[in-house]
Amino acid sequence: MLNRYPLWKYLMVIAVITISFLYAAPNLFGEDPALQVSGTRGSQVTASELAKTQATLQAAGIDIKSAALEDDQLLVRFRNTDDQLKGKELVAAELGDNYISALNLAPATPAWLEALGAGPLKLGLDLRGGVHFLMEVDMDEAINRVQEQRIQDFRTDLREQRLRYSGVLSKDEGTLAVFRDAKTRDQALSFLQGRYPDLVFAERDSGDNFGVFAQMSEQRLKEVKEYALQQNITIIRNRVNELGVAEPLVQRQGAERIVVQLPGIQDTARAKEILGATATLEFRLVDEKADTAAANAGRVPPNSELLKDRNGRPVVLHKRVILTGEHIVDASSSMDEFSRPQVNISLDAPGGSRMADFTKDNVGRPMATVFTEYKTGDKINEDGSRQFNKHQEVINIATIQSRLGRSFRITGIDSMAEAQNLSLLLRAGALIAPIQIVEERTIGPSLGKQNIENGMMAMVFGMIAVVVFMAIYYRKFGLVANAALLANLVIIIGVMSMVPGATMTLPGIAGIVLTIGMSVDANVLIFERIREEIRDGRSIQQAIHVGYDKALGTIADSNITTLITAIILFAIGTGPIKGFAVTLIIGILASMFTAIVGTRALVNLLWGGKRLSKLSI
Repeated sequence: MLNRYPLWKYLMVIAVITISFLYAAPNLFGEDPALQVSGTRGSQVTASELAKTQATLQAAGIDIKSAALEDDQLLVRFRNTDDQLKGKELVAAELGDNYISALNLAPATPAWLEALGAGPLKLGLDLRGGVHFLMEVDMDEAINRVQEQRIQDFRTDLREQRLRYSGVLSKDEGTLAVFRDAKTRDQALSFLQGRYPDLVFAERDSGDNFGVFAQMSEQRLKEVKEYALQQNITIIRNRVNELGVAEPLVQRQGAERIVVQLPGIQDTARAKEILGATATLEFRLVDEKADTAAANAGRVPPNSELLKDRNGRPVVLHKRVILTGEHIVDASSSMDEFSRPQVNISLDAPGGSRMADFTKDNVGRPMATVFTEYKTGDKINEDGSRQFNKHQEVINIATIQSRLGRSFRITGIDSMAEAQNLSLLLRAGALIAPIQIVEERTIGPSLGKQNIENGMMAMVFGMIAVVVFMAIYYRKFGLVANAALLANLVIIIGVMSMVPGATMTLPGIAGIVLTIGMSVDANVLIFERIREEIRDGRSIQQAIHVGYDKALGTIADSNITTLITAIILFAIGTGPIKGFAVTLIIGILASMFTAIVGTRALVNLLWGGKRLSKLSI
């Protein structure tokens, strides 16, 4: 019989719409103004801080919705933004500097929907509000680090080749190795040229000193800068993800800058705390021959450096760095056999080889673990940028008992919370070069709310116009098309809420509005084909059957070409363009399903298999 669907097709349509509605439903409940409290430098948020927060807010007469510990953070939900702002000031004053209070927006999704894994749409910065940073990578520091490492490599290589040198130092943005005779200089030049093909070498003699000067080629210099930028982008993204910021945007801008957007966070101090955690480790030998008292008075040996441990005691270390944090691939916290906190370190293959080669020749000597942090300071450079403050402290000194490999541990950490914090930062990676914030701005939730309201208004007016036109022009079949239009919108919202990483932006709303207009195109083609078949004298059932079948090819062609364009936009676009492309892709697929399968199911259910003399179309 014509125009009858098997039961499974009806069940499929019902299942798709039901599941889409369930996952779109959380968007009906909105979000609560919230305060998110987290610890800094090893401080943990416990039930004690929860009780203090509740007591402080209650004493101030602030009525809160709820307060609970979630993922080692305290989340307080307020009834309005005024209470949220007032509560932040009170809680920050009560808990002190060891805790950071950040304004946020928390989904008000019912528990039964959360149990199904449903959540509201992830909104972009332009809709939800949040903080935006433009960060610049200190390329000079990146190049300096490569140069410092090259000096160490030159010294090691020349010693292994038994080529005696009087000094290897940094000079004129390059590396100069000085020898006492021309023969040794020539041998070293020949060896180093073969060893380092990415460097440009030249002879540089001065009096009785014979030198080999090495400088990075333009191609190598470009590679160093590109690596520093890409590695910092990856590490910043890892840091943000590790510390629990939802839906961040981290992408490059130009040759030396990175854009970071953190939707939902209104407190720039909290964002800077996340991004400013540029911790790394260095492993160095302790200078046992140095006089600590003399070094503390300013007389430090030329190849050594004076640092302090966590108790403020001076420690003299060799400047040569055995290994840096960039070779760390994993870090975890645990307790040692004496129930003391420790951090377990795993290195990559080159790092493991370097550590093994060094420690096998230095068994019995003390090795220090140096914790290094870069933070943007208050002093301004001539170019307007802020200077970096480099903070270093020795967190551990241990005697090398045996040859170390790719896995080892560091101790001397004050608390388990600090061990967890340190392992988190090391696991997320060490920044190749310091970064500084050259631009920051906060987009308030009120502006995002206005954008949403304007977008919703455009969507509603667009839908009303389409619904009224279809109902008047196509009558009952127009109502079928309108039902498909509503189902299409539910599917788009549901799928966007389900897909990990999909973020709704203002251009995304524009994509939905465009999809509303496009989604009835397929129905128009089908309905006009049915009208044409009826005019040609076919029966009602035959006209419906032929109309759907013959319109299918045209619908597929027109939608597939648009889909290809949307996929290209998504592949090569960035930011807002991707947001528009995502909604357009989902909208096209949803409209094809609702027009070809959904409306056909409804038409078959209402008119299929019946003897009809006329059709309301």
